[in-house]
Amino acid sequence: MNALADLDRRIAGCRACPRLVDWREEVARTKRAAFADWTYWGRPVPGFGPADARMLIVGLAPAAHGGNRTGRMFTGDRSGDVLYQALYDIGLASQPTAVTADDGLELYGVRVTSPVHCAPPANKPTPGERDTCRPWLVQELNLLRPTLRSVVVLGAFGWQAALPAFAQAGWSVPRPRPVFGHGARVPLDGLELFGCFHVSQRNTFTGKLTPAMLRDVLRTAAEMAGLRVRTAENRTTRPPYDG
Repeated sequence: MNALADLDRRIAGCRACPRLVDWREEVARTKRAAFADWTYWGRPVPGFGPADARMLIVGLAPAAHGGNRTGRMFTGDRSGDVLYQALYDIGLASQPTAVTADDGLELYGVRVTSPVHCAPPANKPTPGERDTCRPWLVQELNLLRPTLRSVVVLGAFGWQAALPAFAQAGWSVPRPRPVFGHGARVPLDGLELFGCFHVSQRNTFTGKLTPAMLRDVLRTAAEMAGLRVRTAENRTTRPPYDG
């Protein structure tokens, strides 16, 4: 646990990509009118969730006025609203909303991270920025490996970034590398890798990704990891682990 906390601290201090450093700090200075009274985080955003997670969710990068503002993954933006509502619905989050880093939200057996830890302009990191940030994900995977049993990757960018990271962390990734798709499933040496459309507004507003579709992927991945989930028929809170 201390090793993961140390990794999170080192990630938050990274200044390796000049374009991303300039952008995240400029956004933190100029802000959005709705958040004019906020002190933005304005730094790389580390992963969020327990150090003994059995399931990992991999996104793309923090949002300029979401994670870059609050300092926590998928917190303070509409993508996070969708993701944490789904996790709450299946019993893996303590509450359905994520507003601030100190709002009391807990994840049960699940950790959330991204292959790029700084908010990028237009939500588009460059391939070079993705590759520069990859060692952080590799280190995180190595620390989670003793308990990690399933991974849900949100979107094609995350999928393309995650596969090389898993290979570098010691998992055997098939060649040719599996193609991303919603519902894609790839076994990796005792680890189940799942693809899911990203929880971006473009996908959720158009219906490309519905709440039911998201819950289905998360529920399947959680069950593969040995996490207890609840269904629509069973809304009572249940322990997150079997046994």
